[in-house]
Amino acid sequence: MYYDLKYMSVPLPEDIVKLKNYGDFDGAGKLIEHLLSNELPQALRKRLEIEQDIIRIVGINEYPFDFVEANKMMKETFKDYQEQELTELKETGKVDWLYIDGKIHFQRRFLMNLIKTQADYEARLIVKEDNEVDRLRKQELTQNVQIMKEQGGRKVKIHLKTSIQVKKEYERPGEIVKVYLPIPKDCKQVSDIQILKTTPEATFIAPEKEAQRTVYFETVLKEDQVFSVEYSYTNQVDYVVLDPEKASELQPEFELSEELPHIRFTPYLEKLLEEILSGETNPIKKARKIYDFITTKVNYSFMREYFTIDNISEYAAVNLKGDCGVQAILFITLCRMANIPAKWQSGLYVSQYYTGCHDWAQFYVSPYGWVFADLSFGGGARRNGDLDRWNYYFGNLDIFRMPANSEIQTDFNPPKQFLRADPIDNQRGEFEYENQGLPYAYLEVKQELVSMEELV
Repeated sequence: MYYDLKYMSVPLPEDIVKLKNYGDFDGAGKLIEHLLSNELPQALRKRLEIEQDIIRIVGINEYPFDFVEANKMMKETFKDYQEQELTELKETGKVDWLYIDGKIHFQRRFLMNLIKTQADYEARLIVKEDNEVDRLRKQELTQNVQIMKEQGGRKVKIHLKTSIQVKKEYERPGEIVKVYLPIPKDCKQVSDIQILKTTPEATFIAPEKEAQRTVYFETVLKEDQVFSVEYSYTNQVDYVVLDPEKASELQPEFELSEELPHIRFTPYLEKLLEEILSGETNPIKKARKIYDFITTKVNYSFMREYFTIDNISEYAAVNLKGDCGVQAILFITLCRMANIPAKWQSGLYVSQYYTGCHDWAQFYVSPYGWVFADLSFGGGARRNGDLDRWNYYFGNLDIFRMPANSEIQTDFNPPKQFLRADPIDNQRGEFEYENQGLPYAYLEVKQELVSMEELV
């Protein structure tokens, strides 16, 4: 990796923290440069080097709206809006904000997040959103549960196309570029992976067992050039009912360690886990208690870039909010702390109604082996009153997945030269020139389901 992210666990000097909290990112950057010009402990030096890029990324359109702009957006979006509402939302933690030069600014997706997570605001929309697609997607997930229970499993062949392109204003034709797109990897539920087409011709296709598998392009960039890959694979998921009475007393000892900075066994998480488990010793019951805590207490929320968060698992547990990946990392961390092996899986959710990025988790209990947990889908089902689907996502997964990653914060093959747009995960792809990597704000990514065929 461009950075060894475990150094994010090193505390920042207090004067940098003060400047960051006030939103004086220029001042924080100048102080970091001054400190780096002096002799420092190596660990602190590495932490400050990482912080330089965190400050830069936060400044690239992550919190673009000041109070005046945000209030105007709210007034144009919701019926009977009163200006004090935004202050109340900020004070109750329902919108993401920070200071920039001492003034409050709101996260770029604060409005979308409010509509998605607060039913009362969705009901007040001036222009009603078409919820038909969302309704059909939820119906499809509920039907999947029924079919899985009736048949004991499902098997499908999925054909996908994904692409990445640099936005016109950041395009530099004639320069050498290195481009990565995620592709399906060999894992528990995936087989018969076929790379059908790449445009242009791929320079390298990583082996199927790669932890974060990609197709790699290295070429001279042409004007308006799109990099794409088409692939197919078989996805087979078996239905499992986890019976605590059948859980073995002897459990394996792999996938139990910390992975700093985000899978970290902190004092707060130790106290929280003790409270969650309440003395429970059965591994299936312990995992279920952790699942129940996250799906009932941690609210779904869109997130800023993961790279800008010091410790994702503790962030979720302290702020009681997070998206699919944040919730999955908290689940993995708490399971490992409870001596339940757990690991990451991510890629795409793919169906006829929606295709997009998604993260989930796996955990291991004997005699069942590796099983799944989808925290955000489970929590969403419970909030919608679908308790059957909530229970299903403890131990099970649907068939609408493209797994590309089995670990977080790991190198590509071949490794990327510069800082990745997402150093934690890879669902959208990466793009770099000979002198810099590009953030997602500079890129356009598309993901398209071509076909899905049910197999006997």
